[in-house]
Amino acid sequence: MKFESKVIHAGIAPDPSTGAIMTPIFQTSTYVQDAPGKHKGYEYGRTQNPTRSALEASLAALENGTHALAFASGLASMDAVLKLLEPGDEIVSTTDVYGGSYRLIVTLFERYGIKAHFVDFGDASALKSAINDRTRLIWFETPTNPMLKIVDIRRVCKLAPANALVCVDNTFASPYLQRPLDLGADIVMHSATKYIAGHSDVILGALICKDAELDARLRFIQNAAGGVPGPMDCFLTLRGIKTLAVRMDRACSNAMQIALYLRKNRKVAQVYFPGFEDHPEHRLATRQMKHYGAMISFTLKEDTKRAANRILRRTKMFSLAESLGGVESLIGHPASMTHASIPKKERMAAGITDSLIRLSVGIEHVDDLLSDIKQALG
Repeated sequence: MKFESKVIHAGIAPDPSTGAIMTPIFQTSTYVQDAPGKHKGYEYGRTQNPTRSALEASLAALENGTHALAFASGLASMDAVLKLLEPGDEIVSTTDVYGGSYRLIVTLFERYGIKAHFVDFGDASALKSAINDRTRLIWFETPTNPMLKIVDIRRVCKLAPANALVCVDNTFASPYLQRPLDLGADIVMHSATKYIAGHSDVILGALICKDAELDARLRFIQNAAGGVPGPMDCFLTLRGIKTLAVRMDRACSNAMQIALYLRKNRKVAQVYFPGFEDHPEHRLATRQMKHYGAMISFTLKEDTKRAANRILRRTKMFSLAESLGGVESLIGHPASMTHASIPKKERMAAGITDSLIRLSVGIEHVDDLLSDIKQALG
């Protein structure tokens, strides 16, 4: 089945009792049993829910996995992966990683004896040096947030020790553009809040894998810790998935045109977008992804927060807000918003300067988006 058909049909079937073509919202906390332990596959809402089961089947199909788990948020799904680790284990991750991911690893899990190394995955020697016999998890995004670097998933998987898991945060690409399990990753993570749900109306996370034992471990952690989504959130995400392919095509096309305009603007210093032929990982992106994504980051020649704020205040169609991946276009300032939890010295070293602005390009008409950017830049 082609991807555009998968988003409509994979893992989903009409309700057997009514024939409803849309998956019902099973708004229930518990299920009646015929006898203790004798039930119809569902016993308690934290453990299972039919709407959630349908979403998980769909997510597994989209990523070419065999198992999927839906969580209350992207960070709740990441938390479950980190709980697979033991004191003394080590994590290797990218320098420009989402601020919430950095905070979860460093602020919460390092105090339990889990050490993290943040390195540039584009530097092969630095990556090899960071991986050692205590490495149990390699966690990275591609494209990275917010510098839009592309990580070679196959290469990282080959470098990973046999007893280490490789988990790829695929949020920026979505399964329409990139499927890490096909390239050797053990786990794919999504903040499904973003492109998968796609309408800025739900918070939800997901993990997808191919290994039944790994799925069982993650499912135990999820049930024990309770980080599950509600059935309405699962329904909204299922609904959003149906338009994922058409939304991504439009957003990626818009992003390419906006990136080209920004590059020509006299007030812009640098545009970070893997669709440019001179982007350091452009060939890799072409090989590894279907399109180049709908995220753009850029810096200003006046490299100050004040200059960035002038633009952030002036946009009208690009709304100033956290998050990304919705049908509407968003603009943000990573240093003070999504990546504020990373110490300034580390942010700056990763390229997250005071004038860096991040765009999540939506599906509006590109002429209107370009007009908005032009008037904001002045």
